Amino acid sequence: MSKIAAADVKKLRDMTGAGMMDCKKALQEAEGDFDKAIEVLRKKGQKVAAKRADRDSSEGVAVAFVNDNKTRGVMLTLNCETDFVAKNESFVELAQKFGEIALNVDSKEELMSQPFDNITVEEKLTEQTGVIGEKIEIGAFETFEAPYVGQYVHINKIATLVGISNEIENAETLVKDVAMQVASMGATTLSYKDFDPEYVAAETDARIAAIEKDNIELGRLGKTLKNVPQYVSMSQLTPEVLAKAEEKFKEELKAEGKPEKIWDRILPGKMERFISDNTTLDQEQCLLDQKFIKDEKKTVAEYTKSYGDVEITGFKRVSLA
Repeated sequence: MSKIAAADVKKLRDMTGAGMMDCKKALQEAEGDFDKAIEVLRKKGQKVAAKRADRDSSEGVAVAFVNDNKTRGVMLTLNCETDFVAKNESFVELAQKFGEIALNVDSKEELMSQPFDNITVEEKLTEQTGVIGEKIEIGAFETFEAPYVGQYVHINKIATLVGISNEIENAETLVKDVAMQVASMGATTLSYKDFDPEYVAAETDARIAAIEKDNIELGRLGKTLKNVPQYVSMSQLTPEVLAKAEEKFKEELKAEGKPEKIWDRILPGKMERFISDNTTLDQEQCLLDQKFIKDEKKTVAEYTKSYGDVEITGFKRVSLA
């Protein structure tokens, strides 16, 4: 067995990221030939990958990148098996390198075939599986385009992209704030207008049933009962529904003996409360209808409007949390 210099072991380690002993053994097996040693390490990675193919890789790192023109963004997750590996600096750096490459492709499959040093991204994943000893793979992969795109990454676990209709002054602040909103509040769609009527109907029945069940227990304990809404989305609050609600409030005010001349000061607040109580689905899942996390007196739509003639065109979110 040929003697392997420590400098050569270090050089191979710098090239591959493999451990010292793995590099030394590979160089010994390859009789000092670096190309052959790299192939030895790659074959080891293939063997490890095959053994761990059915393992759960739910930990990892989420990254997001936007091109120089701010018109296209990409997000991906580099998945592994343990949080210990996910927190390793070299693993995070690898995820970021994959993200930079992904800016120029349209799919995960295309990403896999892209060059990475002298190999492909797919081969690098296999190599690193052998180096780390865990299943390593690209998990989520999302691209997004808009006239202006911004991104936000929360503690390497949640990544979001947000698009707006046009570039404006302080556009970067707007898109970052809204991207943080998406990361924090987990909206699933932009507006209540995107909901399927059958989905809204099913959610209405489920939410009312859940509240009524809770109220049985609250009543048994002598506690205040929760309000049972009639609806859960603005998509259900037709002009007829709103007119009927307003008429009901007028009847209540009349029964309470409130002078009719002050009703117009009371009714707006009651209608606002009625809408709030009957749009809980929108507030949870629709980005524009959520309370803005930095100022809960505003919705995201209202916050966006404060920037002038601009609209949120869409968003995407990936998460390992």
